[in-house]
Amino acid sequence: MNPSSPLPEKSAPEVDFPIERVEAEHVSRREFTKFLCLVSGGMAVGTGWVAVKDRLFPPARIQGEALVCKLSAVPLGGTYPFIVPGVPTPFILIHLNDGSWRAYEQKCTHLSCAVFYQPEADKIQCPCHNGWFDARTGSVLQGPPPRPLPHLEVVVKGEEIYVTEPKRT
Repeated sequence: MNPSSPLPEKSAPEVDFPIERVEAEHVSRREFTKFLCLVSGGMAVGTGWVAVKDRLFPPARIQGEALVCKLSAVPLGGTYPFIVPGVPTPFILIHLNDGSWRAYEQKCTHLSCAVFYQPEADKIQCPCHNGWFDARTGSVLQGPPPRPLPHLEVVVKGEEIYVTEPKRT
């Protein structure tokens, strides 16, 4: 101990790793407010970017009619997965038990899990969270999906099946 100093001298470990760390534990209101403003500003910019991106780059749409397959490729009660060129979303063509045709996006409207047609129940199932859709309309029958499956119009021409965007009303 130095007689001229009122405080005792600290050993080397105490200098390198002080016991009192007031500056590390204390966050001032000003620092906390700066942090909140930074996070809020980042979220506002991100939300703005999503809105602008949606306006500048609208989702791809089917232009005219797109060929899917031949009639003989899908048996009664069967399905045919397909992709329309230029549209990144996968679709599923369904040959219903009564002989009619339907085409839906193959992504559940809840969390984008793949959906599957169950011919014995005549329903479309999302196995991720047990969501069910009506195979005739695409409307939600049960589970967490918040909206119906987006669909395409099916056009049969001779021995070929085409899809097109549904008519807007």
